Amino acid sequence: MRRCALLLLLAVALSNSAAAKQPNILFCLADDWGWPHATGYGDQVARTPAFDRLAREGVMFRRAFISSPSCTPSRNAILTGQQFYRLDQGANLHSTLAPEHPNFMFLLREAGYEIGHWRKAWGPGDFKAMGYKEHPCGPGMAFDKFVANRDSDKPFCFWFGTSDPHRPYKKGTGKEAGFDLEKIRVPEFYPDTPEIRSDIADYYFEVERWNKDVAAAMDLLEREGELENTIIVMTGDHGMPFPRCKGNLYDWGARVPLVVRWGERVPAGKEVDHFASFTDIAPTFLEAAGVEVPDSMSGKSLLPVLSTGADLPASESPEFIVYGRERHTPAQAMPSLDGYPARAIRTDRWLLILNLVPDRWPAGVADGATHPMDEFADCDEGPTKRYLMKHLSDPEVAKFYRLCFARRPAVELYDCQADPDQIHNLAADAEHADVVLELRQKLVEYLRETNDPRFTGEHVEFDQYPYRAGYLQKYMQEHGY
Repeated sequence: MRRCALLLLLAVALSNSAAAKQPNILFCLADDWGWPHATGYGDQVARTPAFDRLAREGVMFRRAFISSPSCTPSRNAILTGQQFYRLDQGANLHSTLAPEHPNFMFLLREAGYEIGHWRKAWGPGDFKAMGYKEHPCGPGMAFDKFVANRDSDKPFCFWFGTSDPHRPYKKGTGKEAGFDLEKIRVPEFYPDTPEIRSDIADYYFEVERWNKDVAAAMDLLEREGELENTIIVMTGDHGMPFPRCKGNLYDWGARVPLVVRWGERVPAGKEVDHFASFTDIAPTFLEAAGVEVPDSMSGKSLLPVLSTGADLPASESPEFIVYGRERHTPAQAMPSLDGYPARAIRTDRWLLILNLVPDRWPAGVADGATHPMDEFADCDEGPTKRYLMKHLSDPEVAKFYRLCFARRPAVELYDCQADPDQIHNLAADAEHADVVLELRQKLVEYLRETNDPRFTGEHVEFDQYPYRAGYLQKYMQEHGY
């Protein structure tokens, strides 16, 4: 009780000091940068100086997860502080967002903040489709221009985006930049080959380029005298764009780097195991700014954790985190717009995944997909994907191919401590039946409480919503649909 009271007082003090002088916010979000690709997580190859500095001067989260491992729903969840499945069309890639869902950027603007964004922030999709008159993250411009032109008497919130390390990559850039291919850790769901090591090195090259951008933004804040009063968050929207990563609910798709710096208001050099969700970002920013958090936001403010840089007592800390997915790309057989719906619950030890329509293909069909990429269209093109497909006839490669592209059972269970790459499904083992039952009950209860239409008996429309990418309409017309 004494510790709980202390934490409450610290949080209140932090909030009160913020009200006296509202903090600036710099939200740095990479595109397809996933865990564990930062030095702070033990990666021996990644070069992440900006992230490392923020970790030295702030709080690093070791267990941060997205709401959905796909660009648009992940970003929608960040903006609204809500789980992706609560956002109707916004649960899918290349979708939209209804203005009726409170948006932390606009709420901050209403509270006196200047807002803006650079490069990839919200999306992709059509934000005007359901009534937005302007970009959901405010005006778009380079960060230095925004800082130069802003009203210095007002606090600001800026969404600092990028398209790194999204594919395509220039082949060989990683090796040319000096990344040691021999030291790269190849996940257990790939064969260990020079081609795949080189592909991962090219990804590292773009991660480093992103870090240089963030470092430059921090230097600008320092020159302007704004660094110490700015909350800086650095993270990525989901896992790396490789097979069994991006678009998947395993840690390599759903877990992300996350660090928060806020001058002296957040202790330096701390690491926490608190389960952090992307739905927690909006309420954290709003509370720090002294702005009321809407009841519709399902996330919880991280200020109580940030105020001490320590994990909360077990009674106040989430024992699990929930996330999932609907349609990434229309990767099933033409002309279907069906997605691959799945939900997951992650505890310290276990990952349980429910594949809600297991007769569909998790990465899409091998031929004849609605999406113009055609072959396994839910997985970005690249040398790793091509290697698995080209060498399918090799029995040693075939097992990796199946892990990445084959149909999956309705239920998957992984022991994340014994099997960190999550390749050994234990769901069918009798000795783990009680674990499956317990986790399933907790997951379904959470989904019902948070109004997931797939678990509340409501009409489910995720597969019927438009895929708002112009190239798809043109492609389907060319094929007679």
